[in-house]
Amino acid sequence: MSHSVGIVTAQRATFETPLVFRSGAVLPRYELVYETYGTLNSDRSNAILICHALSGHHHVAGFYADAPKSLGWWDNMVGPGKPIDTDNFFVVGMNNLGGCHGSTGPSSVDPETGKPYGSSFPVITVEDWVESQARLADYLGIDCFAAVIGGSLGGMQALQWSLACPDRVRHVLAIASAPRLTAQNIAFNDVARNAILTDPDFHGGDYYQHNVVPTRGLRLARMLGHITYLSDDAMADKFGRELKSGQYNYGYEVEFQIESYLRYQGDKFAGLFDANTYLLMTKALDYFDPAQDCGGDLNSAFAKARADFLVISFTTDWRFSPQRSREIIRPLLHNGRNVSYAEITSTHGHDSFLMEHPHYFDVVRAYLDNVSREVSA
Repeated sequence: MSHSVGIVTAQRATFETPLVFRSGAVLPRYELVYETYGTLNSDRSNAILICHALSGHHHVAGFYADAPKSLGWWDNMVGPGKPIDTDNFFVVGMNNLGGCHGSTGPSSVDPETGKPYGSSFPVITVEDWVESQARLADYLGIDCFAAVIGGSLGGMQALQWSLACPDRVRHVLAIASAPRLTAQNIAFNDVARNAILTDPDFHGGDYYQHNVVPTRGLRLARMLGHITYLSDDAMADKFGRELKSGQYNYGYEVEFQIESYLRYQGDKFAGLFDANTYLLMTKALDYFDPAQDCGGDLNSAFAKARADFLVISFTTDWRFSPQRSREIIRPLLHNGRNVSYAEITSTHGHDSFLMEHPHYFDVVRAYLDNVSREVSA
């Protein structure tokens, strides 16, 4: 029977070995916040790493004792009897470096200055995240993950694991993801960043010292992003042209329900997320391109991979369309990798990877059941 992993506790790992970023910047010391669910088996072969997307974090499943409504962001997917079954796997979720949920990031205090890093925090890449995740795996005594799983930006991290650490991951599940962003996606990210960068309260990224938050910019960035995560059909079904007051007011305040919804989402996000982290996350999206160092050739880039793959896309996801997923599959097949692919019919757009959908969940469950049998064989 499927149920929650129950009460969970965040843990913290401190790393004293400097991390050299792809940009050349160096972080001398840092901390990573993480959670684990399930039990690591005797030969440490049943571990799964969950990589989070842009606004995600380490709290993947379960709830906190002092906040019983604080369900993890993928609680419907991870737990006993669920597709990522914690009766079979030891699941690790972490807050990426540069995040704003406990891991070292722009809002953390720089021990050299005694002030928040702010604008001095290095621009980070997916490659840098995977390096830090591999160090966390070392810390936990995990030599090889049974699977690395992620949706959207998390899927990019899962792909990078197969390239940077080919002998440390046996299976990769890349969901609603892409091997690199299109120009349109980069454009969306740039508009969102400019909403933050031009906010008078941004102060060049050092707003912490001014005791202000660039709320307006972060709010607009989230509103724009949220539009791209939903499908036209989903917005039409949920809101249509429904008016908040039932009539036109002939002004610029909220009149349509969709406007009210977007402003609510923007305000909520701006109260929970850090603007500098948002900038870092979207830049990591933009920079990810495994083919960059291979003359633009994805076939050459994926020649390093040794894992088996499950790639999943959703029909109404126009931000990371099925075509983007097929761009992952082709170079993998070219290099003789074992690849399974599912294109799920869904009305939820890019957010589909977070939703409980029977066909989607059955695909993940069936694939990981096979992985579980490998682990226990």
